Amino acid sequence: MSMTVTGISSMATRQILSELASAYQQATGHAVSIESVGGVDAAKRIRAGESFDLAVLASDALRQLEADGALVNGSIVEIAESPMAMAVRAGASRPDALDQAAVRTALANTASIGISTGPSGAHVVKLARDWGLESGFESRVVKAKPGIPVAKLLADGVVEVGFQQLSEMQGAPGIEIVGLLPETLQPKTIFAAGICKAAAHADAARGFITYVASAETAETKRRHGMMPV
Repeated sequence: MSMTVTGISSMATRQILSELASAYQQATGHAVSIESVGGVDAAKRIRAGESFDLAVLASDALRQLEADGALVNGSIVEIAESPMAMAVRAGASRPDALDQAAVRTALANTASIGISTGPSGAHVVKLARDWGLESGFESRVVKAKPGIPVAKLLADGVVEVGFQQLSEMQGAPGIEIVGLLPETLQPKTIFAAGICKAAAHADAARGFITYVASAETAETKRRHGMMPV
């Protein structure tokens, strides 16, 4: 009998999952349809019991959903690490090298800074706090609305510098990626997949998750700005 595995994910994994869902269908004949939205909205909808078979979010968010009873216990599988990057609007001035000093200078001196409402945005706020830059920092920060990439804020001239996962900035029009944050400043964000309690096709969803986590998909992850785990 024909069926479609349904899922919900944050925007950071949208391109990876779209490509892998297509490849999985070609290889197995099983269709996979995944809706990508802001991570906060995705978590709310899963908690509300919407009928998704699987979820792909930052691992911390999935663990909380599991604790809240919204995911099948023991079903979470890590699939990729998502490094953070810094970007500017195309043609804007940029540091020659993105070392720790350059990141600190950007947070301290830039008039407008774009961040997400997700884990990457929280990490930027934490860096500012750790460096004692809280004074006036919030007034210079613009949070992209859920589902809207920070790259759009840059391209539209709303902010001068932006921070988000590389996977959400890579290939975006109107911006230039300065580089990845130095290893010492990376938040080590891991994205994972899990089976929703409301799943109608749990076994089929588990098959797709196994495929996404496999070594076979490593090159796709790298091409879209993530690293296999």
